[in-house]
Amino acid sequence: MADEDDSAFDPSTVIAAISAFLLGETPTLRRAEVEALSGIPAEVTRERWRALGFPEVDDETVAFTHTDVEALRITQKLIDLGILAEDSELAFIRTTGRMYARLAEWQARNMLSSITGDGTEEGLTLDRLDEIIPLAEQVQAYVWRRHLAGAATRLLLRDSTDTEGGTMCVGFADIVGYTSQSRKLTTGELAAMVERFEGVATSRIVDHGGQVIKTIGDEILFVTDRPIDAARLALELLDEHLNDEDFPQVRIGMAYGSVLNRLGDVFGPVVNVSSRLTSIARPGRAVVDRALAEQLRDDEQLRVRRMRRVSVKGYPHLEPWSLKRPRDDDDPRPSVRDAIEEVLEDASTQVDEAARAAKSAVEKAADRPRHQRSGKDRRPKPEKG
Repeated sequence: MADEDDSAFDPSTVIAAISAFLLGETPTLRRAEVEALSGIPAEVTRERWRALGFPEVDDETVAFTHTDVEALRITQKLIDLGILAEDSELAFIRTTGRMYARLAEWQARNMLSSITGDGTEEGLTLDRLDEIIPLAEQVQAYVWRRHLAGAATRLLLRDSTDTEGGTMCVGFADIVGYTSQSRKLTTGELAAMVERFEGVATSRIVDHGGQVIKTIGDEILFVTDRPIDAARLALELLDEHLNDEDFPQVRIGMAYGSVLNRLGDVFGPVVNVSSRLTSIARPGRAVVDRALAEQLRDDEQLRVRRMRRVSVKGYPHLEPWSLKRPRDDDDPRPSVRDAIEEVLEDASTQVDEAARAAKSAVEKAADRPRHQRSGKDRRPKPEKG
């Protein structure tokens, strides 16, 4: 047992070695020294450090390197050049920190397994880092430049000159029954399902000129500039489960309108509506809002049908529309399932319209003068003589 303990290395040794290699040196600076070398006030450096996602460091702790000082200088230069506005500086840093934190978490797991060898200090092979890190940096720089070129192209092709806003389609694609499946599948099987979902969905989205904004657990948030592109990729995603048993069944909700696009994310009522529509969509179905339905209803390659109004959080009278492919011209008869669904949709719509008409009549009756509500004139008659 003693021999085993002697052969195992102290994790702090590995941490110090990796940190020194990645940062170029071991930490030698306190916060006050960083302020003196960078010329940036300590309160500013503290805000930026926290915004990147790192824990608070007290003034007496030696935690910083000259690389941190240089990063502060570069950030300040971007602000001075007008690339970063002072009022959005922390939001930019926070977003950058979150993005790289996720990437680093995944990369670290793979990297550690390749450099720690047999789990002993003698097995630590930092020489591999000397080869891995430069290659990873080159790939990341290439991907960033490629995406930067693509984003600039999309912005220049839009009619609007507003770089933080615009009219677009926002959609959510959600795995059906994810919670129950996650309890049944092994970790490996669950990872394979999620990977298949994200891989295929991302391919479909970008093939139709869209953009993946982010993945949120078991769903993907995406946007497209053109409504028709959103409709086509949605139907393709729904069909994927029928053609590939490894691809999970999904439900999709989409809405169309003005969106705030900020720091790679999207905000506004359109995003909220698309999320609510996803929650009411049946498995294997796509539901859109009225604005998107109006953009699609004249397209012969699509079918949109108004559904019964629903009450969801924040939207008590939300009007959903179903999105489907047109019927086959060679077989105009709908399938039994489609026929039943359309009868139910029509009945629900009629009930909804009747309820709204009745409510309107009641409200109008309540607004009429009291003596008119019974249909009789109850005003006192003049006396004779």
